[in-house]
Amino acid sequence: MRIRTRFIVAAGVAAALVAVAATAYVALTDRPAAPDATFVLLSGRKLTTAQLRGKVYLVNFWATSCATCIKEMPQMIQTDQRFKGRDFAFVAVAMSYDPPDYVAQYARSRHLPFEVARDADGSVARAFFGVRLTPTTFLVDKRGRIVKRILGEPDFPELDRLIQRELASST
Repeated sequence: MRIRTRFIVAAGVAAALVAVAATAYVALTDRPAAPDATFVLLSGRKLTTAQLRGKVYLVNFWATSCATCIKEMPQMIQTDQRFKGRDFAFVAVAMSYDPPDYVAQYARSRHLPFEVARDADGSVARAFFGVRLTPTTFLVDKRGRIVKRILGEPDFPELDRLIQRELASST
């Protein structure tokens, strides 16, 4: 009877390990691809998601009229500064309804250190799965796959851990 009990326990442990490994595999490999999108930066320069491949990057949809967006922006700046120079990029995308002069003035007066784009026709928001609410932030891995979509203000310690993990990843 003891051998049978040990066998049952060992089989249960093995099954649990297989389930955990399968869940981890799916969680790490079942990431949707970031869409092909072109950001038109305030400078007029264009930046594509294809150009960002090989880097971990954040795409943050925001608006100057969004109180939560404005509240989180200092922490977004800190996040950018913590990871700058480490195969990391950040693109803040102002929504189509945000007046261009408001966006430019905000970016200039707050010295935003990352790329700022304006989604004049809403095509970037549509490409990113129909973003309508701000803030909405996407973390994308080096292979161009979406790691996480965050609606509202991020949990910044968790976001930092995710970015660190993705930067440390070889894929």
